[in-house]
Amino acid sequence: MVIVAGHLMVDPEQRGAYLAGCVGVVEQARRAGGCLEFAITADLVDAGRVNIFERWESQAAVEAFRGSGPSDEQGAAILSASVAEYDVADIRALT
Repeated sequence: MVIVAGHLMVDPEQRGAYLAGCVGVVEQARRAGGCLEFAITADLVDAGRVNIFERWESQAAVEAFRGSGPSDEQGAAILSASVAEYDVADIRALT
């Protein structure tokens, strides 16, 4: 399993528009083979922060979906980013 997690920083006044532009990406990702979970969400405390969380069955599934990355418009709106991929070796359910 691969987890992709982190955050992006965008102009706080543009965050709503940025997230609205991500709806199609989220819908497409959730239909993609190997996608277990995919979320792009507004941070509850920082008005310019967008949280990223993805779970994939494999690295191959991530790469098959990822393609060329964010659109030019989305890329231009990102002021900074801190997102990483994590290879998961074991899982412990908490519920």
